[in-house]
Amino acid sequence: MAQEAVSGTADRVAQEARRGGEDELRLERFMNNKPPIFKGGYDPDGAQSWFEGIERIFGAMRCLDEHRVLL
Repeated sequence: MAQEAVSGTADRVAQEARRGGEDELRLERFMNNKPPIFKGGYDPDGAQSWFEGIERIFGAMRCLDEHRVLL
């Protein structure tokens, strides 16, 4: 029983480590696409352009919604 608990914990830790590595690779891929930077302020056209640029990158990366939030 204790061995099963240790095995389950080790599996969870390994799974989280893989997920963290995947997140780092995803962020690296995202940044390699040189995402546009929105500098703030009142600029509706600039905000729309920024949004479209970010969405274009997400589409090219085929990002899931849950990954978009993280990026």
